[in-house]
Amino acid sequence: MKILYFDCFSGISGDMTLGALLNMGIDKEVFRRELDKLNLSGYDINIKTKLKNGIAGTDVDVVVYDEHNHTSELEEHCAGAHEDNHDHHEHKHHHHHNHNHHHGKNQHKHHHHGHKHGRNLVDIENLIEASGLTERVKELSKKIFREIAKAEAKVHNKPVDEVHFHEVGAVDSIVDIVGVAICIDLLNVDRIFSSPLHDGKGFIKCQHGMMPVPVPAVMEMLKDSNIPLITEDVNTELVTPTGMGIIKCLSSSFGDMPSVTIEKVGYGMGKRETGRFNALRVVMGTLCEKAGFEDEIAVLETNIDDMSPEILGYTMECLLENGALDVFYTPIYMKKSRPAVMLTVLGKKEDEEKLAGIILRETSTLGVRRSTSKRYVLGREIMKVDTGLGEVRVKVALGEGIKRFAPEYEDCREIARMSGMPIDSVYKMVQEKIKDII
Repeated sequence: MKILYFDCFSGISGDMTLGALLNMGIDKEVFRRELDKLNLSGYDINIKTKLKNGIAGTDVDVVVYDEHNHTSELEEHCAGAHEDNHDHHEHKHHHHHNHNHHHGKNQHKHHHHGHKHGRNLVDIENLIEASGLTERVKELSKKIFREIAKAEAKVHNKPVDEVHFHEVGAVDSIVDIVGVAICIDLLNVDRIFSSPLHDGKGFIKCQHGMMPVPVPAVMEMLKDSNIPLITEDVNTELVTPTGMGIIKCLSSSFGDMPSVTIEKVGYGMGKRETGRFNALRVVMGTLCEKAGFEDEIAVLETNIDDMSPEILGYTMECLLENGALDVFYTPIYMKKSRPAVMLTVLGKKEDEEKLAGIILRETSTLGVRRSTSKRYVLGREIMKVDTGLGEVRVKVALGEGIKRFAPEYEDCREIARMSGMPIDSVYKMVQEKIKDII
């Protein structure tokens, strides 16, 4: 299984992500031809090799051409990117009256004197849908924009369709996001992982004053995401809203790099000096031929000898509904030979406290044992298969030389009841269809 691992030791932004992916050997002319299919005018893109701290990487600079010499949309926006040198991207906006440049005349004019013009989500989605980009690129691009849109809407207390994205609606950020989607499509990996995110601290200056780091839109996307955040001793923003939206939509999990044989490494250079190596590192590799990649889970256990089986069943349902990976009961004998059960709950480490709270609330136990356990797991995803009688979700497990799939019981049961077919026949029908897909 081919994977990408994003090592966000110095945060993440749109241009850093695009640079790191291009640095993995993507043909620049192929990339430019794909990007031209977006049919977006008013910019040019400079892709060059840059040395930083003695390390070579790719620097991406989106040059936006404008009719007027004024503050750009990207510089005006507060909840997303920030003014001038305070912006982690530090894109250069050149103001020209000659529009006969590589990408044609700029049709999206910016204005000053307090009037801020930007695209809303529908404008951006229409631009993407009308393009000649592949369906995979279109869907990923729209997914990222929607993620950022939800955060901006919450920050500004507006409905999503009323938010004008002065940051993600700006030409340079559209290029960053769609460009990243193009690179992911060209690399054609099976799964993407990420390290914990590293951000700075303190405050940054924006149009509406000094804003805390992480900035509001980034903090909103972090909320309820289970994405680990590490605060570095760097007095500035390291994670931008565009970078946050990209990695949240790309990565299936956040933590240590799985066991892989490394094939390619790419560096995307940041624009500012932070006192340390400011870059994003992306690694491509193949999962090792073990059972799968390695991760760590929380294990919660408690012994119970004075509860009704119905309540134990309800407790299991609550735990599974709240993110438990598995829940099971083991018959045991306690002191004085009392028959009892041991409740065991497996969960993500970040869910440990929540799951322990459910056990203490719903059962008669007075304490819960906790430990961590390492495991090997196959890469897993959920696919939908159209049987002609309805859609069935299928759990697909893939690894080096391993391919397994299991139709979702509830979906097969529903089709069996509606059609009158034996449920075993429904399973076999789904299995035949999934073989043609995988």
